[in-house]
Formats: sequence, C-alpha cells, structure tokens
Amino acid sequence: MTESWEEIRSHPPVAPRLSGAPSKADPAANDNRSSKASQVDVNHTSKPPHASLYVQGTVNPYQPRPPPKLSKIGKHCSADDSLRTRRLRNSQESLSDPTETGSSTDSLKEDLRVPGPRDFVLGDAATLSSRHSSNGAGPLASLPTGSPVFRGRGHSLSEYEERPQQNHLSEPRNRSSKLRLSPVHPIGPLPALEKSFAAASLQTSNKVDRNRPDGPRLHRNLSDSRLLDNMVSDNSSVNSMRSTFSVLNPIRPQDVRNRSFLEGSVLGSGALLGAEELDRYFPDRRLGIYVATWNMQGEKGLPNNLDDLLLPADSELAQDVYVIGVQEGCPDRREWEVRLQETLGPYYVMLYAAAHGVLYLTVFVRRDLIWFCSEVEHATVTTRIFSQIKTKGAVGVGFTFFGTSFLFITSHFTSGDAKVYERILDYNKIIEALALPKGLPDTNPYRSVASDVTTRFDEVFWFGDFNFRLSKDRPAVEAIITRQDDPDMNSLLQHDQLSKEMREGSIFKGFQEASIHFLPTYKFDIGCDAYDTTSKQRTPSYTDRILFRSRQAEDIQVVKYSSCSTLKTSDHRPVVGVFQVKLRPGRDNIPLGAGQFDRGLYLEGIRRRITRELKRREVMKSQNSSSTICSVS
Repeated sequence: MTESWEEIRSHPPVAPRLSGAPSKADPAANDNRSSKASQVDVNHTSKPPHASLYVQGTVNPYQPRPPPKLSKIGKHCSADDSLRTRRLRNSQESLSDPTETGSSTDSLKEDLRVPGPRDFVLGDAATLSSRHSSNGAGPLASLPTGSPVFRGRGHSLSEYEERPQQNHLSEPRNRSSKLRLSPVHPIGPLPALEKSFAAASLQTSNKVDRNRPDGPRLHRNLSDSRLLDNMVSDNSSVNSMRSTFSVLNPIRPQDVRNRSFLEGSVLGSGALLGAEELDRYFPDRRLGIYVATWNMQGEKGLPNNLDDLLLPADSELAQDVYVIGVQEGCPDRREWEVRLQETLGPYYVMLYAAAHGVLYLTVFVRRDLIWFCSEVEHATVTTRIFSQIKTKGAVGVGFTFFGTSFLFITSHFTSGDAKVYERILDYNKIIEALALPKGLPDTNPYRSVASDVTTRFDEVFWFGDFNFRLSKDRPAVEAIITRQDDPDMNSLLQHDQLSKEMREGSIFKGFQEASIHFLPTYKFDIGCDAYDTTSKQRTPSYTDRILFRSRQAEDIQVVKYSSCSTLKTSDHRPVVGVFQVKLRPGRDNIPLGAGQFDRGLYLEGIRRRITRELKRREVMKSQNSSSTICSVS
C-alpha cells in the first residue's frame, strides 16, 4: 500500500549530520522542501531557492555537479541506505561521466529542457559530502532528510516502482539538458553545382554508372526513400539521387485514380508503357539485343558449356534480350531450353519459345522487364512440298515492348550450291504466309504491306541457315583463308550469293547486314577447325547470317557481329550479333503479357546451376586436399 508524504516525513532515515549541513529545523532546508515544484529560469538569471546548500566560492550554483564516488557501505549502515546509494549511482551515471554527450541523434535535436530542483540538490550533495565521515557513515548522510532525493525511497522496490506513477504527475517533468554539437562550417567556398548530373533515371543492369566507385553497395545503404526528404528540394538533385541509387519514384493515390489506361506517347504521364516509365528504365531509349543462330546438325549431345555462345568473354556487358534460333536442333528441345536457362542464370526468364519441327526459337528477357512486354505471338511456315516434313521453313515470334514492335524470324532455306532460285522462293513464301501479328495492334499501319510480314513491325531480325554459298572454287577460297596476315573478307564476299541477290533486290528487301570480319562458318569437320575433308570437298561459305530491318532509319545500331569458334559439336559455327535498338513509348491499350514466363524452366535451370557450382567446389576442395597430402609426404 502506498504511503503518503506525511508518513514518509514522519520516519526519515537516520544518518549523522556533517558540520555545516542544515538541520531539519533549518529555514534553508524548509525552503528547499517548499520549493521542490518551482522551476529555474532558462537563462538562470535568478538564484535558485535552495542555493543555501552551496558553499560560496567553490561551486557554481547554476551548473549541476557530478555526484561523489560512492564507497563501500559500513557494516552498521541499514539496507535502506544501501538501496538509496545504488539508486543514486545508477540514476546519475550520465552526470558522473563528463565525456558523455548522449546519442548522436539527440545531440542534433533542439532541446530546451530546464534543469529542475532535483538536479541542483544532487549537485549540492556532491559538494558537501565526503568519502567517509568519522563514524563510518556513507556520503548520503549529509543530505537533508526532507530532500526530494530521499522522499518515497525508504521502502521496498515494488513500492518505489508504483509510487512515481501518482507522485510524478503532480511534479513538473524536468530533465537535464544534453550537450548539443556546434554546427559544422565549410572551410572554403563550396563548388558550384553543374546541371549535368550522373543519370536522368534508373540504370538498367547492363549500364554501369562509372561515377560510382563502390558499385552496388550503396544500394543497401541509400535505398530508403526517406533520404529524399532530408535532401535539398532541387529537382535535379532529387532526380540524380533516384537514378544513381535506384530510389523508386513515389506513387500517389490520385495518380492511381486518374489513370486512363490509354495514355502513352501522346500524354506520357502515368502510363505503364508511356514516356515517363520508358525514360526511367532506359534513359537513352536504347534496348540491348543479343541474337544467336546455330545449325546444330541434329546432334544428340550438347556442349558441356554454353557460356562462349551467350556470354562471351570479350563482351563487357550483358544485354536486355537474348534471342536464340536453332536449325536442325537436338531431339530433346526441352533439354536445350533448360541449358539456355542454366547458362543465363536467375537474371533472365524465358519469355517465349516456339518450334517448327527441328527449328527452335527461344526468347529470354531480363526478369525486371517482363512487365513491359505484350502478349507474345508466333507463327510457322514450311517450305517443303510435303508439309509433314518440317526441316525447312521458318518460325516467327512477335511482341511489343513499350511502344516498339519486334519480329524475330529464324529459317532454314533449301541447301545446294546452285539452288539460288529455290532459296529466293523460300523467302517469298515465308514473308507472305507468316501470319503475324494476330491480336497485337500495328504500331504504324500506314507503312504496312499485306503481302510482306516484315513491314508490319517496327524492328525485324531475320537469322538462320540461309544456305547461300560462295560462287568460287575451293582452292581459291582456301588460299584467301590461309593467308599469313588477316584474311581479306571483302574478296570472299564479292562471290557471296546472298550479298549479290540483296544488291539486286530479289531477296531481303529493305534488310541490312553488318560488316563480316570472321571466317566462313560452313562446313567444318566435327570436333576440329578443318573445313570439309570428305570426298565432297564442299566449299567454305557464309551460310549462317543475321539480317535486320527497321521502319525508321538508324533505329538499329550494330555493336558486334562475329562467330563462335569454340563450339565444335556441329559442322556449322554459331553466329552472334549484338544490337542497340531505339525504343519509343507506347499506349496501354495493347494486350499485356502480365509478367508471364516459364516458371518450371526457370526453377530447373537455377537448380542445375546450383548443383554445378557445388560439384565444382567439391572438386576444388578435393584437389586442394590431395595437393596438401603430396606436399607433406
């Protein structure tokens, strides 16, 4: 049961008095008890009412003093005195340590708290008390029994914990002020800000901000959006902060309410595929596309590693989209797709895969870009007389990314050195019979032609085994290839059937091809770099090609065009091309793909990648242990 103040005063703790300490009847001590609720002025212009406890000339009456160092309690001290000693020491640790300034957060806050009478009483006790009195009493005996320090503390701990809930409500809550750090002033004038900041929007994974020396570590430290509130309100600075450290733009409820789903290239604000979102992910409005074509010759065995095909060592950056076309593919198509996913890893997902017999076409995109892709459509065409035989023909895949439509076609034309006319017929049949797009809106219907599928898309990539040969005898071709210095590819391409037909306009109208600086990709002996050594002695030729076409000039820029000479499981060498394609904002009225991808393939590819890494570590561990044993023996 809680005791009243009168009961506590009637049983004060017994302690010997020091000389000079006021007695219970002393008027100064009575003034202290009567003025416990009074406050000291912030500027300390008036003398506190309990200043009689100070010794003149030795203590500043306006500055709290640290408490005395508590010594061991004598044997004759009561348990109450010991409890009071411990509580006084614990509650005044911050005053006893002159170096403590509080937390860094509190030191920067505006704290105008005024020290209360209790703080001055503690300071008086520190001044007037000594380590030990002559009779062995503790230093607390010099304090007046009516001091607020001892009121309500002569009982059990449970009673003390309950008492402040009712007593402190009537007393003003005054806490000691904390030391504030002085503001930091620059030594010299600050440099002028430039208007050209690091980047205008978020950077994609294949674009590195070279102004960031420590890379993605700042992602974790500065990804909190509250940092924007503490920065300057300059729009350029905020935009630079968002782009450099990937701070997502805030979404206001009003923006969500007013979204019309028809915005895009015209209005450009708030649309998922509009200009604002496009500039956020692609500041330069360029999409990186990696295209690979390979005639696998129907081999069952796949290469152990496809890194050289998709992630060559001479490439500085990975691309946003990977498109792989295969002719005469392996019998197990699913195994081929899993191997591609295993090679590209968790950064990419398979957006779509289509097949026409042994023609495979697979599209992978970065996993954070699938939300900007439309539904994917595909169509197939066979060029054989009997449609049941699906070894020659084409498969096409079309979709829209933001406001730009893409068409990817992989095909296999008629083989034979002299069958140029048959290959032209294959081309004409494909562009007329490939039924795309189906449900996707045409981004520019005024420039479309019903008889040519390649005119109905903004950007078109056509790649595959076209089977066009070099119209030159083999000894002359080998003489150019085996030169000691770099072979002159232009002298070979002068006899290229495809280049000749494109110049005459009979095939691939409106298409372009990058400059060729690699050796012919057909026909090799399997497992080596020697060209055909069989009795047929086929002439080396550029049968595997990548061509492109766009509605707007200069929309497609070639970054790389070469062959992959390390994959030798087929008589063809793969050909790869890296392109930068211009993007345009679009409207939200296209059928979105809603982030769909092959989840089962993704999980299987990641599982295999982890298993391969564990096996590699196990092999390295065994090798290290065996080498250690050999060195010891």
